[in-house]
Parts: sequence; structure tokens; C-alpha cells
Amino acid sequence: MTKARGARWWSIAALGAVLVSVVSVMPGVALAPGGFPTLARFWLAAFSPDLSLPYVSRILEATFTTLAFSVLGTALAVVIGFVGGVLMSEGWWRSRTAWITARLALALPRGVHETVWAVALLLVLGRDPLVGVLAIGIPFGAITAKVYAEIIDETPTGPSDALRLAGAGKVAAFAYGTLPRVWKDFVSYAFYRLDCSLRAAVILGMLGVGGLGFELSTAFQGLAFGRMWTVMYALLLVGLACEWWSRELRDPSRRFMLGSSIAIAVLLLLSAFHLRVSIVKLDLVRIAERAARVAEKALPPTLPSTLPQLLVDCALTVTMSIAAIAVASLLGGVMAFVATPPPVTPEGERGTLHVAREALGALARAILLLVRVTSPPVWALLLLFVLFPGPLPGALALGIYNAGVLGRLYAESLETVDRRPSLALRHAGASRLVEAVYGVIPLVKGRFSAYSLYRWEVTIRESVVVGVVGAGGLGRVLEDERTAFDYSSMLTVVLALLVLSILVDLVSASARKAWR
Repeated sequence: MTKARGARWWSIAALGAVLVSVVSVMPGVALAPGGFPTLARFWLAAFSPDLSLPYVSRILEATFTTLAFSVLGTALAVVIGFVGGVLMSEGWWRSRTAWITARLALALPRGVHETVWAVALLLVLGRDPLVGVLAIGIPFGAITAKVYAEIIDETPTGPSDALRLAGAGKVAAFAYGTLPRVWKDFVSYAFYRLDCSLRAAVILGMLGVGGLGFELSTAFQGLAFGRMWTVMYALLLVGLACEWWSRELRDPSRRFMLGSSIAIAVLLLLSAFHLRVSIVKLDLVRIAERAARVAEKALPPTLPSTLPQLLVDCALTVTMSIAAIAVASLLGGVMAFVATPPPVTPEGERGTLHVAREALGALARAILLLVRVTSPPVWALLLLFVLFPGPLPGALALGIYNAGVLGRLYAESLETVDRRPSLALRHAGASRLVEAVYGVIPLVKGRFSAYSLYRWEVTIRESVVVGVVGAGGLGRVLEDERTAFDYSSMLTVVLALLVLSILVDLVSASARKAWR
């Protein structure tokens, strides 16, 4: 099969999968009576957040708690990712068996969502602050390792090979031949992972870890929309600060790099002190006893109902994720073009119209940030004001949330794309729509599709976080078994999610290869 024919086949298959998935999440859709006025009250509350001094003080402390979990979790993820990325890279091993073993060892933690890790760690460690740090650091570390390994493998090996031929060891060859060429990409992805950790810390907070997630959940339960918006604005400000820092680190001065290093060290120390994280105080004997009791209750795994029903739930999880990523790609693509105005030529308009377009772009970027700092469970709960529980609100919640993530990734691609073809079309008299369709989209469609497939892999795992609202699929089953304390059935659902994650990874990799 030729490359063009393979790409065409994958495109048809993707379109068919989207159509089937959208149809599968629609049955039983009905509007909840009286929900629209409540939803309108929520959006109107955006203009009147609770800014009373006692509540703002509480939110400031909760913000630092969420930030502390994010910083420590990201630091652990980067350490795991760096070591794991080197061990997962093809050039590190001469034995292919050892390379495959290293990749499989990190596939398990990557395939399990951080909320599942949090539930498991709570059973073993109790209410220790290490639960939040480890629940973020372990799965994100495995994801970071995969990305770092791909960065290392795509880097030319000439300098490293030369050092090896000159007698240098593997560590020295990597440190002096490869690391200087990849460290900027490593730093950039570490800050993206910090952005993800902030959102994960909010979700864990809703499970009882604390911080802004706990405040958000408490405010929602009381329908205190003004307080909800106070929390969301706090998340927005922290997200804006992280984005600015990440952007400045793409081409930093020596002074800024030094200041950033000092700031990171101070943040790590303050975060550990604020959360009172201590490995020394852990009672290892008690932890081992708890782990043995949990393992005894979880093994052997049992079916939550019947095998056919489990397969149906697996299929529904996949269709929800496909429908969600279709919504996210569409909304994220539109918002990315709005957030990235076309460049102004020397003879172009620079007056009021240009200022208006820049303001619209800034507003779109702020909306994308607000959308992605609002966790999927919150979007699902908001949608339940107007929709009855089922797969549709779950798919829409995941789609809206991922639209914020993809919108940012798409916008970054548009900012760095070669604009000369689109400018040539503009000079030839083409409209802005023609300019985008023929001068921009052909250059970014490969990266757009890669990002969408990557988020699809993530969305399969994220389906568990909307199960709390009865969205259907394996997430709902996992929540039901968790509330029933049926650990053996929970283990079966987690294993099913892991198998789905591995299958989606394989399908995604094949599609990316065909469309590349």
C-alpha cells in the first residue's frame, strides 16, 4: 500500500469513527427542565465574583496548596521523565530486548489516570500529602519519559557517536553530545507538564486532597457561583503566569535563566514546607501492611457485572473519547485561528482594525486558558444543568476541556508556521479564508492531526474523571465500584482501561505514521 493510499484509508476510517461515535452518544438525549436559568446565573456570576477579604484569603492559601502539589508533582515527573526518557531511547541500548523492557516498564503508570493513582495511594498512605505529589508525579513522569525519549531519538546522533568513537562512555556521550541539543525542548515540555499538573491538582482537590479543587467542589455543591468564579479567576491568573514564564524560557537571556533556576529552587522548598512533605516520617511497616490488605482484597480481579457488559462499557468509552476529540479539534482549531491573527505586511492596515484584531486574539487566548483550567468534572456538572446524565454530557465536557488544550497547541503551531505562502496569496488578491485554507492549513495539518491524536490518547484515560456524573463507560463503572469498596472489580476496570490505552496508543501511532 502506497503512503498516499494509506493516508487516505486512515482519513476515511477516522471520519467513519467520528460519525459512529457521535451517533452512539446521542441516544436518550433530553433537556433538563429549568436548567437554562441556573446555567445563566452561573455565567452572570462571572461579573460578580466573591471578593470578600476572608474568602480571598482562603483562596490565596488554597491557590498556594494547588501550586505546591503542581510544582512538587512536576519536579518528580521531570526526574522520572529524564531518567526514563534516556532509558527508553533507542540509542541507549544495544539489546532490543532491554529497550522493549524499558518501554513496557513505563507503559503501565502512563496508562492509569492520576485520579486512579490517587485512590490507590489513599488506600495505602492514608491522607498524607505525598498522595497528591505521587499521584501527579508517577503517571506524568511516565508520559514525560515517553516524550523525552522521542525527542532524544529524533535528535541527530553525530556528536554523540563521535564522542563514543573517541572512547567516551554512554553517560559522557549523552551529557556532552546530546543533552545540549535537547535541553531547551526538555525545559519547554516541563513547563507544559506544569500546566497539566495544575489541572490535575484541581481534580485531585475535588477528591479531597485540598486546594482550589476542594474550594471549587464546595462552592458548586452550594451553587455559590460567585465563589466558583473567584476560584476560576485564581486558576486563570496562575495559568497566565505559567504561560508567560514558559514563553520567556523559549529564548532566555543568561540572567533570566539564572533567575528562573533560583525561583524554581525556592518554589520547591516553599512547596515542600507548605505541604509538610516528609519521606523520613513514613511508617514503612504500616504502609506495607495496608498495601498487603488492599492487594488481598483486589486479587484476583473479578468482573463488575458480565463480560459482554464490560465490553459494551469499553466500546462506549472509546466512542465517547472519539466524539470528545472531534469536538475539541473543531472548537480548538477555530479558536486557534482567532487567537493568532495573520501577520501585518508593511503596506497592511495598522490602525484601529489591527488593534481590534490583536485585542480579539488576546481575548481568545484568555478564553482558551479559562476553558482548560476548568476541569472536565466541572464542565460535566455544568452541562448537567441542561442535560440528563449519560454519555453526551461526558463527551461534551471532555471535548470542551480538550478544546482549550488543543487550542493552545494549535495556536503555538500557527505562531511558528512559515507565513510566506499565505502572504503570497494575499498579495495575489485572495481573501483571508482562501489564504488560510490554501496557505496555512496545508502546512499545519500534520502537526494538528498529531496533537489531536495525542489528546485522544489522553482522553481515554480522562474518561474516568467524568464517571462521577454518570457519564457512562468505564468511568461510571469505576466510580460505582469505588463507592461500593469493591477493589477486585475496580482492578478489572483499571486493567480494561490500561488495555484500551495501549490499543489507542498503537492505533494513534499508526495513524500518525500514515499522515506524516
